[in-house]
Amino acid sequence: MALRINDTVPDLAFETNEGRIESFHDWIGDSWAILFSHPKDFTPVCTTEFGAVATLKDEWEKRGTKVIGVSVDGVDDHRKWIGDIEESSGGSVSFPIVADTGLEVSKAFDMLPAEAYLPDGRTPNDSATVRSVFIIGPDRKLKLSMTYPMTVGRNFGEIVRALDALQATAKHGVATPADWTVGQDVIIPPAVNDEDAKAKFGSFDAVLPYLRKTKLPA
Repeated sequence: MALRINDTVPDLAFETNEGRIESFHDWIGDSWAILFSHPKDFTPVCTTEFGAVATLKDEWEKRGTKVIGVSVDGVDDHRKWIGDIEESSGGSVSFPIVADTGLEVSKAFDMLPAEAYLPDGRTPNDSATVRSVFIIGPDRKLKLSMTYPMTVGRNFGEIVRALDALQATAKHGVATPADWTVGQDVIIPPAVNDEDAKAKFGSFDAVLPYLRKTKLPA
């Protein structure tokens, strides 16, 4: 079954290019985490995506977020591939890459496309994982997931934006409108009445009776 929002993510052990992680939950610790999958090492779209994640190192750190990649190839291939990633992107790969050679992580996070499954539900030895992103909170629960086909590279600027929104809503009990970025007004949830909204947020703009915008609290 696919993971749903607010499900606790699987607590797996796996090998990475930086050594073995015995507990995914322990690795997350008190941080936010992003797990992102790739079909295979030494492939063009994957290389650009890993490069994008590498160049965003400072952005992840500012947001207290750990990142970890997943690919079906082994540790030795990961270590060789990192050279290509760094050469093509100018970034430094400072995050672990899971060696999911047995597809345990891909299956646990439901990252295989429909055609990878046989009629009886089994999966052949197919490495064609879709491009999935999982943003996980410090409570080890899934906060957001995105899935792309193998042919389409992800927009990591949107992933950073979504992470900002998740962290803002978790901290302040608000919602964010379409295309929201840090510094813009947020939405007061309908469950908060006007009196409580004034006490908590001060002034607000009632665009509609059910759509009230206010500044994000400091």
